This record gives sequence, structure tokens and C-alpha cells, in this order.
Amino acid sequence: MAWPTTVRPEGPPDAVPVWFLLQDDETILIYGQRSRTKLGNIATSPSVALGLDVSDLGRDIIRIAGTARHDPTFPPADRVPAYVAKYTERIGAKFGTASRFAEEFSEAVLVTPLRLYA
Repeated sequence: MAWPTTVRPEGPPDAVPVWFLLQDDETILIYGQRSRTKLGNIATSPSVALGLDVSDLGRDIIRIAGTARHDPTFPPADRVPAYVAKYTERIGAKFGTASRFAEEFSEAVLVTPLRLYA
């Protein structure tokens, strides 16, 4: 899980858990829902902080400072084989199919890391 933290236009931070994929170009791909706060926050201020639980057990936490951008042209989650492979079990348990997940979480956000805190 990753916990991206964005900032609301009126100032308070907003952090939510998401699934993520580190891509070959070292950007971090996350998907969000169209009507959620995260996309509006990124449009106003692209600076983000990510907390990553790389062990899935809470033992190896790293933090990343970076910039985020919403990319409406990026392929949906069900057309990103590495993303589907990483989350097959979780997608199946919660959504049934990857296409159902992609319908609900249709908005791709790409985070470009600027600094790593380990």
C-alpha cells in the first residue's frame, strides 16, 4: 500500500491508502476515482508525499516527496499487465474482475519522485 498525501486548496492535508506500481521509468502509478479529493488537490498543487509499506507488514516504510499529475490518456488499470498481476488477488476479492476495478478507479495519476527518505 501507498499513502499519498496531497494538500487541499484551503490548506489541510489529505492522505488515503492506494495500490501502486513502480514503473520502468521510475514514476509511481496510482489509480483514483474521478470524483475524489485527490485529483482536485493535485490540480491545485502537484506536490505530494508518499508513504510506502514495501513489505506489506509495516516493517519497511519509506517516504517519497514528489510531484503528481493526473494523466487522462494513460491506459486503464485492466490494460496495465504489471498492475493487474501485482493486485490480482486483491482485485478479485474486492471487485471480481480487473475491468470492474478499472471502471471504478478510472483516473491514472503518475508520481515523479524527487526525494527518497528511507
